[in-house]
Amino acid sequence: MISIILFALLLIGGIGLFSFNVLKVRNNILLGRSTERSDNSSERWKTMLLVAFGQQKMFSRPLPALLHLAIYAAFVITQIELIEIFIDGLTGSHRIFHEALGGFYTFVISFIEILSLLALIATVAFLARRNMLKLPRLNMKELAGWPKQDANLILIMEIVLVCCIFTMNGADEAWLNLAENGSKSYGFAISSLIGPAIFGGMDAHSLHLLEQIGWWGHIIMVFAFLNYLPYSKHFHILLAFPNTYYSNLEPKGKFTNMESVTNEVKLMLDPTADPFAVPADGGGEQMRFGAKDVTDLTWKNLLDAYTCTECGRCTSSCPANITGKKLSPRKIMMDTRDRLTEVGDNIRKHGKDYSDGKSLLGDYISEEEIWACTSCNACVQECPVNIDPLSIIVDLRRFLVMEESKMPTELTGMLTNIENNGAPWQFSPNDRLNWANED
Repeated sequence: MISIILFALLLIGGIGLFSFNVLKVRNNILLGRSTERSDNSSERWKTMLLVAFGQQKMFSRPLPALLHLAIYAAFVITQIELIEIFIDGLTGSHRIFHEALGGFYTFVISFIEILSLLALIATVAFLARRNMLKLPRLNMKELAGWPKQDANLILIMEIVLVCCIFTMNGADEAWLNLAENGSKSYGFAISSLIGPAIFGGMDAHSLHLLEQIGWWGHIIMVFAFLNYLPYSKHFHILLAFPNTYYSNLEPKGKFTNMESVTNEVKLMLDPTADPFAVPADGGGEQMRFGAKDVTDLTWKNLLDAYTCTECGRCTSSCPANITGKKLSPRKIMMDTRDRLTEVGDNIRKHGKDYSDGKSLLGDYISEEEIWACTSCNACVQECPVNIDPLSIIVDLRRFLVMEESKMPTELTGMLTNIENNGAPWQFSPNDRLNWANED
């Protein structure tokens, strides 16, 4: 009875805390401006199934894709076992489905064990890639400190989780092999071999204790992992699905019209309109041109920020970064997420009108970074979960140009020529075809 009560408290506390943190993240995302992403539902479902569920874009790099697939498949399939663990924990039973399912139960647990072993191998490989092989994209300066610790911590948690699974199952198998017990082995694919080999010399009491350590360790790690997700880059495990569903389905390179500019133009063309009586956003505040802070971005931009797994594929494919420029698309997303978390915490503590005097542009992302972008969409193409750093960069640029009249001198000359001559070149439109008259 005590173990049932402890498990019920752990279940309620774990799910309650996770729900509370998810609600905070949701409220943060909803601080963004509205954008329409509910059209073409069939195409959106297809995109989500291929990109998020099917891992389609991961396989542009086969080796890490296969390693990631092992962890991903284990994460998805092992949730089946949690159903039994929850029932056992709340009823005090032990492997409640074993008698009813028989051989099929053995098959399912064996399949989970094989996936868990593959996930363990993949996890060790990912730790080695980060800390021993030191892959360049996994050791850039924006990952120094907490981001690197976060990545290592989640991998270590996965190793502990798998070890708990095999301790639980292995001790069970060793207990069934005891002569005085005389019970038939479960026949699990891996633990039926390693259980007796490792725990074979122990008595029944020790094996029962080990099985309980594995069982409780497993469920505690599940809840620890679950409640760590909202604070970690690994939140993409859950957010990848809505993020890919709400992907931008327009062709890459097609820029959006600014609603604030459209509204201003409509006011200018309407001789009866009073620009002071009709705010540009229709809600009482003048809309910014572009984005200075996270609340000027769309909710999809903010969802992108929370979905970023910091894998660095975007940065490793960015021509600006490759040629030594300061820009890193991964850092753009990390900075957006960090600033959004800060703004959300400030609002919860001080109210929605509170201002800390900081902004995304300037305090987190520099002008040098956003002007280094070539708008090539390589980062968008490479992202495994369809994150769009370019749309954030473009909106930050728009703010600089339209609100503060700040841009590189090279662009100033080009824009002046377009305004005066209708072309980027410094000569009259009447002279455009002179080149055709040359011999």
